[in-house]
Amino acid sequence: MNPNTQRLQAVGQSLWLDNISREILADGTLARYIRDLSVTGLTSNPTIFEKAIGEGTFYDEAIAALARQGLAGERLFFALALQDLQQAADLLRPIHDATAGVDGWVSLELSPLLADDTQASIEAARRLHAQAQRPNLFIKIPGTPAGVAAIEQSIFAGVPINVTLLFSREHYLAAAEAYLRGIERRIAAGLDPRVESVASLFVSRWDVAVKEQLAPQFHNRLGIAIAMRTYKAYRDLLASPRWQRLAAAGAHPQRLLWASTGTKDPAAPDTLYIEAFAAPDTIDTIPDKTLQAFADHGKVGALMPADGGDAEAVLAQLRSQGIDDQALAQRLQREGAEAFSRSWTALLARIDEKRASLAGADAR
Repeated sequence: MNPNTQRLQAVGQSLWLDNISREILADGTLARYIRDLSVTGLTSNPTIFEKAIGEGTFYDEAIAALARQGLAGERLFFALALQDLQQAADLLRPIHDATAGVDGWVSLELSPLLADDTQASIEAARRLHAQAQRPNLFIKIPGTPAGVAAIEQSIFAGVPINVTLLFSREHYLAAAEAYLRGIERRIAAGLDPRVESVASLFVSRWDVAVKEQLAPQFHNRLGIAIAMRTYKAYRDLLASPRWQRLAAAGAHPQRLLWASTGTKDPAAPDTLYIEAFAAPDTIDTIPDKTLQAFADHGKVGALMPADGGDAEAVLAQLRSQGIDDQALAQRLQREGAEAFSRSWTALLARIDEKRASLAGADAR
């Protein structure tokens, strides 16, 4: 086991791979990450699947077989995605069982086109989780206003949820409130309060968005400050009497997850965010390249302070430079949803092209 990734695991942080493809399943890469690099989960999104399915021929045989069954469009994609995620979930199942359901998860995102449709999101989350037939599969729902309502209802219905596209403390608190309400409703109804959830805070996009507006000494500081103030809110919530009552009833915390942690700035260390986000009771999702970099030369220093450290001072400095973090959080969430929608459209178009091409080859 790699000593660098082991150190993160030792402080109580889970490392999840921010990637999935049929290739890393077939060639043993994911199994090796689990065995050697302390990886205990993974996430997926439309952009990841667009890249995986669009490149090479790994999916061609499955696309042709599913097309012959009459599947096309979204139905064909979800069938493909679930084949990959079921296999990954099975690899991670021993971790899931050993941690009583806290770790060992994979994630499947709903269609981004449902981001503003609460009822359709609720129905799709229930249907896809049932279709997966894996207890360690999260359904990803964005933390948009419509998504927050879907999160509460899905948690109440017993569907494990990964809340995605959170960009601020306020976004996180809205997602946490939805989770708490869902669990409270389950307890009031006499249902098991153990429905797992994670809340995914996107980080590096903050620094990309403001780089051109700031002097070099302020580069790559905003994302970390936002994460630190959100971590304080998380620790405060876990210490609150409201949460303590739910924990006493048997509920597990909705863990805070650091997303978008690959360094985008070539002038910054490639392990910048991983080292800054070492914190107990959290998850760090890491792209392959960043995982390998941290395994090679990453360091675990001081842990993220539970009191927020200097986050508010840094944010005050950045506001003095003209950064409106509240407005930017809303913009980043909207742009993130739009980017996933574009990837979704491109993904379905690529699958349709492959399906038609493979059908033509079969006909010849």
